Amino acid sequence: MKIAVPREIRSGERRVALVPESVKKLVKAGIGVTVERGAGEAAFFTDSLYREEGAEVEGDVAKLYGGADLVLKVQAPALNETLATHETDLMRAGGMLLATLIPARHRDVVEKLAVRGVTAFAIDLIPRITRAQTMDTLSSMANIGGYKAVLIAANHLPRYFPMLMTAAGTVLPAKVFVIGAGVAGLQAVATAHRLGAAVEATDTRPVVKEQVESIGAKFVGVVAEEAQDVSGYAKELSADFYRKQAELIAERCAAADAVITTALIGGVKAPKLITADMVKSMKPGSVIVDLAAEAGGNCELTQPGRTVVVHGVTICGPENLPAEMPWHGSTLYSRNLTAFVLAFWKDGSFKLDPDDEIIRGCMVSHAGELLFGRPGAKG
Repeated sequence: MKIAVPREIRSGERRVALVPESVKKLVKAGIGVTVERGAGEAAFFTDSLYREEGAEVEGDVAKLYGGADLVLKVQAPALNETLATHETDLMRAGGMLLATLIPARHRDVVEKLAVRGVTAFAIDLIPRITRAQTMDTLSSMANIGGYKAVLIAANHLPRYFPMLMTAAGTVLPAKVFVIGAGVAGLQAVATAHRLGAAVEATDTRPVVKEQVESIGAKFVGVVAEEAQDVSGYAKELSADFYRKQAELIAERCAAADAVITTALIGGVKAPKLITADMVKSMKPGSVIVDLAAEAGGNCELTQPGRTVVVHGVTICGPENLPAEMPWHGSTLYSRNLTAFVLAFWKDGSFKLDPDDEIIRGCMVSHAGELLFGRPGAKG
């Protein structure tokens, strides 16, 4: 089997799907790896490092794609403006793709993959089961997002995070409020706590209360007993619940110096939790970092990809934070993809078993058929 790793073409994307340490493991297993020239440079992985671990380096993009049995990518395929060709059209019929596809947002791309005859695996749809933990890119990247969000908040906040005893008197700690206690939220809580802030967090799921408290934060919130689906994601609840939740969020935002939002429904949909009126009630100089910006944002005033000031409140809508920490972003992502490939590499070939729970959960196109959105499938 031949794996191809192209350079990512999305603007601002600095990660690469496979790093040299992973190449070494794959080559040792008997898998050929070809990397596009310069694919890892933005993440500080040079072509020479790839060659040292047994990879070939290819400068011809069409040749790279055309000779691949399996293409590994970070972002979903897109139009390569240099070649005036969509990346999907560079893949050979019958080939495979493993990438972050988020088909609920990129259905057109998944449809193109199906028409092209590509077997596509959405790594973001890997089921959350014990056997697949090492393949969980969502958790790996969410950890980075939660960490970076706190640094962004601290950078914009016009005051210290920690309590300090100074000659000029005591400086009280900043108050940080984290909305959503999934992987990103818990990492934000832990990072803010390490920086010395007084941290509160809220979530609809009662199971996270103990987790929040174990890393030094206070849990606040209106808890719904059936607040998560079978995959562990938060799900939509009743109107009465959301009314009570809005009252709590308004109260905690007004008291906070920094608010970090991480809430997604089903892993893809961003509920609007902070209204314009809530922003208006916040203290001048306070900060909102909306980690759900790519999905539309948890704050009504978030502008994805931009930082704006409204009513004296700085609202940050960062997109693709893992790309801002490309060395670790690439390394962790690469380890997750490598775990997937090696899990199904048996006796010198890739065993595509459609009855396997992992394969069934993340395979979105196969043999010219669109699988995403079919009865019983995710989405």
